[in-house]
Amino acid sequence: MITPVEGGITAPAGFAAAGVACGIKKAGLDLALVASDRGASAAGLFTTNRAAAAPVTLSRAHLEATGGHARVIVTNSGCANACTGPLGGEHAWLMAVETARALGCEPEEVLVASTGVIGVSLDIAKVSAGIVAAAAALDPARHQAAARAIMTTDPFPKAHAVAVETRDGVFRVGGMAKGSGMIEPHLATMLGYLTTDAAVAPALLQRALAEVCDGTFNAITVDGECSTNDAVFALANGASGVEITQATHDALVEGLHAVALELALGIVRGGEGATKLVTVCVTGAASRADARRAARAIANSPLVKTAVHGGDPNWGRLIAVAGRSGAAFDLARARVTVGEVVLFADGLPFDDRAPAAAEALRLPEVTLGVDLGTGGAAESIVWTCDLSAEYVRINADYRT
Repeated sequence: MITPVEGGITAPAGFAAAGVACGIKKAGLDLALVASDRGASAAGLFTTNRAAAAPVTLSRAHLEATGGHARVIVTNSGCANACTGPLGGEHAWLMAVETARALGCEPEEVLVASTGVIGVSLDIAKVSAGIVAAAAALDPARHQAAARAIMTTDPFPKAHAVAVETRDGVFRVGGMAKGSGMIEPHLATMLGYLTTDAAVAPALLQRALAEVCDGTFNAITVDGECSTNDAVFALANGASGVEITQATHDALVEGLHAVALELALGIVRGGEGATKLVTVCVTGAASRADARRAARAIANSPLVKTAVHGGDPNWGRLIAVAGRSGAAFDLARARVTVGEVVLFADGLPFDDRAPAAAEALRLPEVTLGVDLGTGGAAESIVWTCDLSAEYVRINADYRT
């Protein structure tokens, strides 16, 4: 049984957090620590962008060097430390060194993340001072400050936690995330952190994280842009006394999934300029790969997203995207729905139902359904948001 609980990233026993202002951003909190009071198994998934930022490269190396163990995640916001040359790598390493010194662990036990503007060097003196201040402030009660400190253009912090009851006892899963723009289902300008007080072997934790992310963090998009800094980390410290084995692996996955999905949907709800959460459901696909391919294409289509924003039940845009997505597609058997309203089926439009579909599009949460008409049983869901003029405004002057 899974039950929501309070506490966010520090709801699991043995975890503490802090968020401080060190001056990287013009105003607000911009340096966060999430730390376990003991050694923990660790897992990570990273951006597929080949222009990966220095902290991504470093954290990958640390997970490999330790065989999947870590004590702490350090994050700065306001500067991505991406495309900054050898100095960027040095700064990422110094963040690990300063954090390790402050917490009494090895630098390789530190996972490093940065988010913000690409191509700007970190002010490492400010970051180092922030790490010292955050280490002194670590407390389970400061999880909200940590969630705020990793934000950039996010309109609100994203955090969630659950308790998972198993035959061996109860363990908890907590999490926090940031992300608002440059969000695409290959991870995105997104940082996601999951913690659990279950004891999990590193290989099992990595497997569970990959399984969970496929239907959560890798099933969302705001604008189809894959960033340089994306990372999702999981830490498992065993403080609950519940050990995850092959027999209880499903319980771990369910707990991680419950938290990750809530965080992922929060990212989409808080998408830059977003006014609607849009669920794209593709069915009738010849394969799961085809279903996901079509769902991503629809979710990333500016024409579809602007139609949703304007409340226009333009089913032709959905058909056109599905047909050019590269997935197997049969127009004569395809079907389009907006909410519960069927607008196109078996080669025929039902434009008399447009007013009902327009009503469905006025809701804050919208479901778009497309059956590819192949007769296949495969399906996929991708979550996105509408595209508004506010998105253009935010991104037209992001650096200036």
